[in-house]
Amino acid sequence: MPLGTAPRPGSRKGRPLLYLDVDGVLNPEAPLEGFAEHAIGRLTVRINPDHGTWLRDLSAHYDLVWATTWEEHANEYIAPLLDLPPLPHVAISAYEPQDGDPRTPLLQLPRMRKWAPILRHADGRPFAWVDDVIPLTVRRQALPYRRGLRLVRVRPEEGLTRRHVDGLRRWAGRLERR
Repeated sequence: MPLGTAPRPGSRKGRPLLYLDVDGVLNPEAPLEGFAEHAIGRLTVRINPDHGTWLRDLSAHYDLVWATTWEEHANEYIAPLLDLPPLPHVAISAYEPQDGDPRTPLLQLPRMRKWAPILRHADGRPFAWVDDVIPLTVRRQALPYRRGLRLVRVRPEEGLTRRHVDGLRRWAGRLERR
């Protein structure tokens, strides 16, 4: 069983969660129009205010959660730029592997570091995960649970688009009708 004893996505009822990455999703590498640059220390982030509008719209269907290496700092630096309230976050850097976590090929550990913490955080609730890095191994492990799990891989050059948001709304609608 690919997920071991980790809670299976969608095995518990409840409002779905929406896990959000920042870099490559809300801060794309080569954005087109509509993005404003903001200096955060020595970093420059590119944020589109439309993303804030879209995420507030999605919050009518999902509980939003940061799933980013920014962790709690996303509330300090990114949320205000999007006019979002503080959101819970998945503790990625401090996560300690647990019995029953999904198996991870050794060479893919760096790319798969979010998968087990997200599964533990969701604790069986249905969820969607929006990220620019969702490895094939994760997609394979998630396949049997696709009714309670939606993986949304975005192109890091362009980030989150209206097409992604519309797909997330449709998926949440299907969950609500079940």
